[in-house]
Amino acid sequence: MSGPADDVFDLAIIGAGSAGLTGADFAAKLGVRVALIEKHRIGGDCTWAGCVPSKALIKSARIAHEVRRAVAFGIDAGPPRTDMARVRDRIRATIASVYEHERPEALSERGITVIEGAAAFVDPHTIEVGERRITARRTVVCTGARPATPPVPGLASVGYVTYETLFDNDVLPAHLLVLGAGPIGLEMAQAYRRLGAEVTVIGEQLLPREEPEARAVVEKVFAREGLRCLQERAVGARREGATITLSTSSGEVSGTMLLVATGRRPNVHGLGLERAGVVHSDKGVSVDDHLRTSVPHIYAAGDVIGGPQFTHLAGWQCFQAVRNALLPGNARGIATVLPAVTFLDPEVAHVGATEAEARATHGEWIRVHNWPMSLTDRAQCDGDLDGFVKVVCDVDQTILGATIVAARAGEMIGEFGLAVQRRLTLADLASTIHAYPTWSMAVQQLASDVAVSDFIGSTSGRLAARLGSWLR
Repeated sequence: MSGPADDVFDLAIIGAGSAGLTGADFAAKLGVRVALIEKHRIGGDCTWAGCVPSKALIKSARIAHEVRRAVAFGIDAGPPRTDMARVRDRIRATIASVYEHERPEALSERGITVIEGAAAFVDPHTIEVGERRITARRTVVCTGARPATPPVPGLASVGYVTYETLFDNDVLPAHLLVLGAGPIGLEMAQAYRRLGAEVTVIGEQLLPREEPEARAVVEKVFAREGLRCLQERAVGARREGATITLSTSSGEVSGTMLLVATGRRPNVHGLGLERAGVVHSDKGVSVDDHLRTSVPHIYAAGDVIGGPQFTHLAGWQCFQAVRNALLPGNARGIATVLPAVTFLDPEVAHVGATEAEARATHGEWIRVHNWPMSLTDRAQCDGDLDGFVKVVCDVDQTILGATIVAARAGEMIGEFGLAVQRRLTLADLASTIHAYPTWSMAVQQLASDVAVSDFIGSTSGRLAARLGSWLR
């Protein structure tokens, strides 16, 4: 490899979202010379258009919801009034606070060379960024994904927002239409409804990857909050003045603002991947189990490879890709245990196998256990009774997967992630003391209930019961 010394790097990372930031930080700690290249905004979708702004918006919506139900807790409060411009300003302030740790100056202080501009391969080792060319011994591509638009006739001309533009909105719409019933669409639908907008969701099935019981709870809560769901397919769109109308298989629904949240597509175009010899398609960059592309010294990680799209997965994958690129040995980069949370209220979290997936693998040799949140004291204290804990086990009560629907499900699911990864049993969880009164007590309650039932039904349990009867 040739080139000026200042432009030769041990590692180049293309894309400075959650994946690239994690990988670059790790590489810098290893003491290698790393270039982090970003054409738009450092922090990527997570900071600017995803996790951070959406959770800030959800918090504002939750406050409005709590004000409405304050009377049930002995507090008199008037109806909340949403100032959408101030909500937007708070979202921007939150983004700025998070970005403070991602600024080029902050990254430079950690030993990372930040290069701003669009990157494209010239050849397998040369990357062009504007008028600058750098040489990299190893490269990781983590350029993320962008919103996908469904082929609905007329949709392109009606004027709609996606998650990339929604958080700049400073006017509460009279009626928000949400096309798409996955996590992003439903989170924003509930938030806008709580802020005071009429909301209609159009999607063939709510949260299609979740357990049926989870969908049932979400449907019940949405109906209670006045959020309308049409579980149908959109077949047409048109605009008349300020009104947007979507046609479905059963009729029409009109609103004043449309959010399209129907998935994302990997960012693979414009990178010159073909000049580097990297195999890719519209579905993403092709990688093996160690995140290596068709070119041995080029890796890819995160949303650009087309798998599950989560910030925590992208960061973990880029860490693994950098580890494999720079250190001996190979670490697996395709996650087998992946927790996921949809930040509704109640939250919906899962990890491992669903009941249907477990049955497909283990047949009828599985055991399924449920615990309603209404039997947990913390849920009673907080007045948040919707939801449950559901655990899927094999015949020996080894935990295969879990779903939690609860106000703090996202904080609870990590315990089950560890359990699935380490092949723990429900008895292991039952024997672990959980602090009271916390939401996670529901986990111990379920595990203890199953463990006691199993013991009573065992030979030892029957003998203990007989001994107990003799002692009476």
